[in-house]
Amino acid sequence: MSEPISPALILLILLLYFAMLVGVAFLTGRNVGNEGFFLANRKVPWYVVAYAMIGTSISGVTFISVPGAVGLETGVNRGFGYLQMVLGYLVGYFFIATVLMPMYYRLNLTSIYGYLEQRFGRMAYKTGAGFFILSRTLGSAARMFLAAIVLQQFVFQPMGVPFALTVVLMLALIYAYTFRGGLKTIIWTDTIMTTFFWSP
Repeated sequence: MSEPISPALILLILLLYFAMLVGVAFLTGRNVGNEGFFLANRKVPWYVVAYAMIGTSISGVTFISVPGAVGLETGVNRGFGYLQMVLGYLVGYFFIATVLMPMYYRLNLTSIYGYLEQRFGRMAYKTGAGFFILSRTLGSAARMFLAAIVLQQFVFQPMGVPFALTVVLMLALIYAYTFRGGLKTIIWTDTIMTTFFWSP
């Protein structure tokens, strides 16, 4: 059985990783106006966006919860249930690539909510966008809470750092690499994250 990684080494790896992300943000965030911040000037290659989407759709929750969800906890292997969800993702991504994306380009849209506004009016646009913001806020908060618990348990608690400070540090690090460059920075940092997922 291998020795567990020390909290100090985990913290060093995290700091180096976030320093790299901040460096990418600095490089991609130079001379960024509103168009660049929100739409990346519409100049990021499609294959980079597609590759980055892999990292976007996977979070720390995936690595923590999926093994437990598909394990033999009750004597019944639930792995096939998770496989059904993955197959559903494939169908969904195919629909997005073949139906929604061509429509977005044809109508010069940046999201489905712009289509809702054109098709059904401003109230549909606001309702759809409002539910999206609510669901993403709740989902992101839950994912961050889980990541903070893991970091607290394995890194900061042995160092005597309180949980509230762990959360504040996480928020500060995330803000540090996203506030400068906007969407372009997020796409390229997600590309890096996706690449790290393939690492052994």
